[in-house]
This record gives sequence, C-alpha cells and structure tokens, in this order.
Amino acid sequence: MKEYKNYLFDLDGTLLPMNMESFIKLYFSSLCKKFVPVLHVESDMLVKAVLSGTEAMTKNDNSKLNKEVFWETASKVCDMDLRKYTGDFDDYYNNEFIAAKQATSVNPFAKKSVEYIKKNGGRLIAATNPIFPEIATRRRLEWAGVSPDDFEFITVYENSGFCKPNLKYFEMICERCSISPEESIMIGNDVDEDLCSSKLGFDTYLITDCIVNRANKDFSNYKNGTFETFYNDFLTK
Repeated sequence: MKEYKNYLFDLDGTLLPMNMESFIKLYFSSLCKKFVPVLHVESDMLVKAVLSGTEAMTKNDNSKLNKEVFWETASKVCDMDLRKYTGDFDDYYNNEFIAAKQATSVNPFAKKSVEYIKKNGGRLIAATNPIFPEIATRRRLEWAGVSPDDFEFITVYENSGFCKPNLKYFEMICERCSISPEESIMIGNDVDEDLCSSKLGFDTYLITDCIVNRANKDFSNYKNGTFETFYNDFLTK
C-alpha cells in the first residue's frame, strides 16, 4: 500500500454510520422541543430557518465564516436575531442533541483505523462538511467511538468559509494544515462530496457502508469498499 502522510476522514456516514433520514428527524424533533418555547416560533418556521441557514453555508464563498452565514440567514427567516441564543444552542448540543444518536451506530473499524494511523505517524484530519458547530462535531466523533483529540484539525462552522463539494474547501485544509494533496487520502462515503477531492490530486477511498450516491454515478474506478475492507485489505496490508 502507498504510504500517505495525511488521512482526511469524513464523519457522518463514514466514521459515524447513520441512517440520515432518521438522524435528521430526531435532530429536528429534539431541536424544536427545546427552542419552540424559547423562541416562540412554530416548529415549521424553526426547521425552515435551520435548513435555509445550512443551504446558505453550502454556497458560502469564504467572504464570511459559515457560522456568520448560518446565523444571518436563519435570523432573516425567523425575523429575529437568533445570534442572541447561541449559548442556548451550545447547551442543546451538550445535552438534548444526544437524542439523534439513536440513528447512529459504531463501526469498530473506524476506531481501529484511527488508532493504526496515529500509531504509525500519520496525520489525521476530520474533513466533515463544516455545517455544524465544533461542539456538535466533537459529540458526533465521540459517538463514533473515536477521540476528537486524535485529529489535528476538524472542519467546523466556526473555522470554515467553504463546504464540500467546493474544491476550495479542500484547498483550505491543505493551506491550514500545510499538506499537499499528493501525500494525502480522502476517505468518505459521499460520491459527490468526497471523491471530488481527486481533482486536486488527493487519493480517495469510498466507504460503501452508508454510501451516498445521489446521481447513481459509476465509482468503480475509485478505491472503494466497506470500512472493514478498508482496514484489513487497504490500510494495514
């Protein structure tokens, strides 16, 4: 196996197996339960605000941080300044967010892979789409059975101004971490959002356990397999 210096891992559906539909349902249910009484808005309005804020982040051009784009957009939809409630949202992610964990599971090969790479001197980066706050992203890494502290850089909405599949997102990681694509591999489950990194020179590995392939693209030319296959037949060979 080729030796890589840098290993970029996607989180949702990769390190953290999940049923995305159930996850979103549980997430919004617990979010509305906490904030509808606090903000005095209808559930539909709150969901619309969060979804609009998230969509705005995916289109961000780095003129502002994703965090700023999210709160500005969500506030407009709700017609109130939601930034006053960021502390309450942090509290939510520390507590009620755990409800969404039911839609996730642990793949032991995620932890084995992270530990193997760390033991062998590889650099680990959590290249998850930066649409969540750091606190929520660290929680999901913990749910996956890995330590957030194993990753030298985690992309979150507080430190990013781009989202996948924008190639500038990967360029930003290279710049921040002083890495080159040619010495790196991107491991993810999304055909569009993760494999696009190959255009910059990254090697890639598509984890197929919770594959996302919106356009039913042919990915046979890319390295792919389950997380177990990745660990046994690719990483540790």
